[in-house]
Amino acid sequence: MSELWNWQIAPLLALAALVIGYLLGSIPFGLLLTRAAGLGDVRKIGSGNIGATNVLRTGNKKLALLTLLLDAFKGTAAVLLATKAFGPEAGMIAGLGAFLGHLFPVWLGFKGGKGVATYIGVLLGLSPGMVLVFAVVWLSIAFLSRYSSLSALIATLVTPVVLWLIGQEKLCLVMALLTLITWWKHKPNIERLILGTESKIGKKG
Repeated sequence: MSELWNWQIAPLLALAALVIGYLLGSIPFGLLLTRAAGLGDVRKIGSGNIGATNVLRTGNKKLALLTLLLDAFKGTAAVLLATKAFGPEAGMIAGLGAFLGHLFPVWLGFKGGKGVATYIGVLLGLSPGMVLVFAVVWLSIAFLSRYSSLSALIATLVTPVVLWLIGQEKLCLVMALLTLITWWKHKPNIERLILGTESKIGKKG
């Protein structure tokens, strides 16, 4: 259906893709899972975010892993559904919608997570091979620095650069936008990294 993007209906398809992505992305799996497990409201502990990192602060590693996987899956699902229904351009828009839905879910007063898992899920749906690049960068920085946040920041920075170098300009622009938003959401982490007070991987308290 990608040929439909050449007609006046394109704005409606774009809006439909954005809405589909946003609704999927706004499902607060971290909150739903912790409540179902009897662990209370994850927004009242740690950073107050609904993502896997804060779910891990409940002490339940399996629940944190499940949150990570589901937060990534909703990004991938949004991309694949919109691509199947409306074409590849719609898939990119749906991916953006899913990312924004996770960060700003309407059901939670627009207060969501920081989006790294959903970023990866969107990338998986749009360019599966790039997930390997993301993973290698993340693991390398994590090994060298022991900072999870720094690893995510560098990996999201490298992703659009590599996409540009391999000639995926349109996808590069989409992921660059997601990267900018990710860095903005990680502003407190960046400040702590500069001050040297950011928590390292495996550090308690």
